[in-house]
Amino acid sequence: MTRFLLRAAMIAVLVAPLLAVPPAASGATNGFRGVNWADARDNYVDGWVIPTGLTAGDSYDTVHTKADGIITGFQQQLGANTVRLPVNPQSVNSDWWSRYKGAIDSALAHGMNVILGYWEANKDGLVDDLAAWNTMWDKVTADYGGNGNVYFEPMNEPFGYSLNAWVSLCSTWLSRHSGIPRGRVVISGTGYNDNVTGVGAASALTGTLLSLHFYGYWASDTTRAAWTTNLSNRLGSYSSRTIIDEAGAPMTTGLDYSAGHQDGNNFTAYFAATTDLARSRQIGVVYWPGLRSGDTYSITRQSGSGLAVNNASGVVQLRWGWGL
Repeated sequence: MTRFLLRAAMIAVLVAPLLAVPPAASGATNGFRGVNWADARDNYVDGWVIPTGLTAGDSYDTVHTKADGIITGFQQQLGANTVRLPVNPQSVNSDWWSRYKGAIDSALAHGMNVILGYWEANKDGLVDDLAAWNTMWDKVTADYGGNGNVYFEPMNEPFGYSLNAWVSLCSTWLSRHSGIPRGRVVISGTGYNDNVTGVGAASALTGTLLSLHFYGYWASDTTRAAWTTNLSNRLGSYSSRTIIDEAGAPMTTGLDYSAGHQDGNNFTAYFAATTDLARSRQIGVVYWPGLRSGDTYSITRQSGSGLAVNNASGVVQLRWGWGL
């Protein structure tokens, strides 16, 4: 079947839930077929992180029940097996953590991989408070370190650090949490997670996974070829360790991401190149966002207790990138 026919056929298919699959031992990360579930205010908040659909007054049981519908939606509507969720000290070092865990526990009960990543509040690319950050990670790893489907991302977008300073901070984290297998630690690329060549080459970080972010508004190119070169340069020789754990494009503006409608538009060319390269190199992709109210990139929206798709052609293109 040609690639075009495959995509067309997939639009009409209701995706069956897929169980979590860890990264392949041979050196590929395409076992991560994921989405970000994000706070409507963005995850850079000075307070509790509360993903769309949850409220600060929810009990553990309420969070779990709400998450059941949303996680099932990610599985059935998209075919996702991974969800990336934000954490910060304000959330974990408070009573919200005991309730917020309902979302994590729901995802795990549905067989999902869970990536827990730290977002800072000051928006300066630095850990806000090292003592509070350590306390947070001590608690998070104590609660979920024994679950092989949970992955830990010490910091999202560490743009305030030089490469050497970032490697040093990550090395300290790895030493403090030496009981966590390195294959379950996701080290962000430098800058806005925009390049993994430096962290990939750091011997102190050997054995860890790497996190890359990649967005279409970072350049104005309108061809897949240009975007492929852009992304390849950011990956270097570290594709086999890298998860693209943020990549997304407008899904509520009517763009057509299907074959024949890709070159000629900044976002469709970007998204096609990203998913094509991910598929060919067996790189995991965690879409930004799977669900976030008010975000034109959100690939789903709430519908009753579940989810509805915002752009069918975008879903097909994402699933193509996942290798489905």
